[in-house]
Amino acid sequence: MSDKVLMKGNEAIAEAAIMAGCRHYFGYPITPQTEIAAYMARRMPKIGGTFLQAESEVAAINMVYGAASAGVRVMTSSSSPGISLKSEGISYLAGADLPAVIVNAQRGGPGLGGIQPSQSDYFQATRGGGHGDYHMIVLAPASVQEMASLTIKAFDLADKWRTPCMILADGTTGQMMEPVSFDFDIAPAPEKPWALTGTQGKRAHNITNSLYLSPEELETHNFNRFKKYDEIMKTEPIAEEYKADDADIILVAFGIASRVSKNAVDEARGAGIKAGLIRPITLWPFPSDILFKHTEHARHFISVELSMGQLIEDVMLSTRCRRPVTLCNRAGGMIPVPSQILQAIQNVAANGGN
Repeated sequence: MSDKVLMKGNEAIAEAAIMAGCRHYFGYPITPQTEIAAYMARRMPKIGGTFLQAESEVAAINMVYGAASAGVRVMTSSSSPGISLKSEGISYLAGADLPAVIVNAQRGGPGLGGIQPSQSDYFQATRGGGHGDYHMIVLAPASVQEMASLTIKAFDLADKWRTPCMILADGTTGQMMEPVSFDFDIAPAPEKPWALTGTQGKRAHNITNSLYLSPEELETHNFNRFKKYDEIMKTEPIAEEYKADDADIILVAFGIASRVSKNAVDEARGAGIKAGLIRPITLWPFPSDILFKHTEHARHFISVELSMGQLIEDVMLSTRCRRPVTLCNRAGGMIPVPSQILQAIQNVAANGGN
């Protein structure tokens, strides 16, 4: 498809997953991501795929584990409290080095919270989310087009590194409609000699496992896995830089917050304030080196987020305390408007960037 079509972000994720070769989807309905499950329910039977609405989020993620073990491309999706229920299974996937794609269309919390968009699952996603020592790759789309393109990238990265990969969206990007092109150059899925596909008497048995009763053996697996994470951190960080090269004040924001921030940057520039934006696209691995290089000229960083302050910790770590970092935020399902962010920029500028 080369022509653009008008789609919801959630539907764009589902269609892109199908294009990427996903033929197995296991999920459970929860607002604001149910459109992904509904789309898969319509499409999967028509293309010979598997759609299954599990009895719970816990069941769904363990079905993902089984399908991933067999070497197929598989996806699940949920929203904040549903991802919490899936977190044990996500840890199992990471512990068994299995590739899978998990979508989180975030809503406000903690607890049941609300159904409006939020970014308060940042820690849950970037710090692993479940028990044990592990990471998963986390991608943050800011448009319906990126909901599609980053879904395809998520499947590629998951297979490349044999790790779970999360699309960290939110209720706004999932529900909004924008034109999207599906004109992608999609590489075939790689061979998976480790998969549980049956030996046919031609090879040794493959085993998928995350249980190691010997502490020495588990330690070895953890050290080896973190060597892989080191390579991911060196090679996979992605960020968009917008008017940041000469900026005195740099906003850092992802997802829907970055779109509002971009408008605030333009308004600040119009008022004679040299503002810029860095938008992390990979939240893990975080693009720390990109932020750090701008500490050479930027006097102040502002973390703009839909939470009580989570992204800001990675901004502080990345700038290595060379420049002050402040928070501009809304929470509980509220989204900042450009005027609020502009006011934060003006307050910093009036204080000489300190």
